[in-house]
Amino acid sequence: MSEKPKGELTIRVVAMPKDTNPSGDVFGGWLLSQMDLAGGVFCKQIAKGRVVTVAIDSTQFKLPVFVGDTLCCYVDYVKQGRTSVTVHIEAWVNREYDKDKRILVTRGDFTYVKVDDDRGPIPISASQPD
Repeated sequence: MSEKPKGELTIRVVAMPKDTNPSGDVFGGWLLSQMDLAGGVFCKQIAKGRVVTVAIDSTQFKLPVFVGDTLCCYVDYVKQGRTSVTVHIEAWVNREYDKDKRILVTRGDFTYVKVDDDRGPIPISASQPD
């Protein structure tokens, strides 16, 4: 049985030539930024307000992303603190030449904190996501 994504599909984007270095490899930083965007979208719904990234832990780059790949970021709730939410994010791709196959390329745990207008941490309600 093949592995399946864990969590909710939060964003989907195609890797473009502008996302590469001179050798044609997609930057790891581009991939992390897509994962961070997905986590922010997910956690903003939980916090019911503005969130900022405070930590990226245990990131594993397993395989490269290529130009033309459709990157899909899945976000799964891990835990909630007084002001923070930790999520597990998996980045999967569908290769341009094999659209029916999903491949896990990167995963990691990200933590976000709810902030006020002055960027100070504020409490999140005790409810967990559905």
